[in-house]
Amino acid sequence: MSTNSSPANLKSPSEDTVHSISSQLILAKADLYDEGSVDPVYQAKAHVLNQALQEIGMGRYQWGLFAVAGFGYFSDSVWPLITGLILSPALNEFQFNGPFLSLASNIGLLVGAILWSFGCDVWGRKWSFNLTLFLSSIFGIAAGGSATFVALASLVAVSSVGVGGNMPVDSAVFLDFMPSSHQYLLTILSIWWAFGQLLGSLVAWPLIAHFSCDPSTSCPRSSNMGWRYLLFTLGGLMLILAFIRIFLFKLYESPRFLAGRGRDADAVAVIHAVARYNGKESSLSVEDLQDAARSAEDSEHAERWTMLSRSSVWSAKHVRALFATRKMAWSTSLLISIWGIIGLASTLYNNFLPYLLASRGAKFEDATYYTTYRNQVILSITGIPGALLAGWSVERPLIGRRGTLAVSAGE
Repeated sequence: MSTNSSPANLKSPSEDTVHSISSQLILAKADLYDEGSVDPVYQAKAHVLNQALQEIGMGRYQWGLFAVAGFGYFSDSVWPLITGLILSPALNEFQFNGPFLSLASNIGLLVGAILWSFGCDVWGRKWSFNLTLFLSSIFGIAAGGSATFVALASLVAVSSVGVGGNMPVDSAVFLDFMPSSHQYLLTILSIWWAFGQLLGSLVAWPLIAHFSCDPSTSCPRSSNMGWRYLLFTLGGLMLILAFIRIFLFKLYESPRFLAGRGRDADAVAVIHAVARYNGKESSLSVEDLQDAARSAEDSEHAERWTMLSRSSVWSAKHVRALFATRKMAWSTSLLISIWGIIGLASTLYNNFLPYLLASRGAKFEDATYYTTYRNQVILSITGIPGALLAGWSVERPLIGRRGTLAVSAGE
């Protein structure tokens, strides 16, 4: 049964491209390290590890990582979108103040982004990589059984804690194993983000359109199961993806993280394991890392400080490292601003704009759930070519990363 709904939870067609290029700018950080903003010993070891990965080349392990890291981008797209997709039917059932659901979700995203982003440099990439997706799926499924708005908002917030770490952790893991010749794939990785938008909209279209109550009448749970079915379905899918990550794909700890903690032998073992998985051999040895470290220590201007924690204790150095030089501080500030504007625009456009228009009495022709979610599917499809186009354009000499970002953001 088609019922009236608020206007479509639309997203800007350029949003996928902006996500792609802003994440690609992470690669530009490597160009800033020559200003002494990183522990010179860590920098020297990282350079040796990068050469070893380039020697191995792009292989089965990297392509498998492209898939499982994409699950995190997929999750990061689906769950924030769901908050907007379920807003209207959940609002009809629980009669709450609509923006508070989005507020709960964004509080969780903020906590998750801080927790996992810093945490992966303290306790390692592997745990963060696996736990983020698992956490979001479990609490996402639980949110579908919420009996009250408080329960729904609380479970959505906890689920968002996991979601908040997906993109930063997955991007770091992906780059840590990617040869320099293929690091442009970080941009194309965001195609999973576009697929998440599309699948979320495709699943929501029939479920909410046919299993939602008429907002003009009373709305008991028994006649308004569509948004719950949506959470169960997508939460179950995320749980399957989490199991694939944990049990079917063997993720090695980041060799850069291991080298940063002084575990050179473990870092070398990971490089050799990846080489064997790709059917190749690596000439890297522990002596190569130690020689690079000694050369850096003997350097006249080598000022020692540690980028990665040597214990499980986080300190303010993790933040100061991002502002160690003028150029690094400027780059970090720009990246934070770009992501902040993306988050602001996305939340306002997907959640608050439809709610604001509906609450002010705006009327739209054929504003049914069916039409609303059909339009969302159409808009989601347009985002897929954006990731591919961005991956192509960032490697073009006349456009590059900055040019592509400027064009996409201007759209």
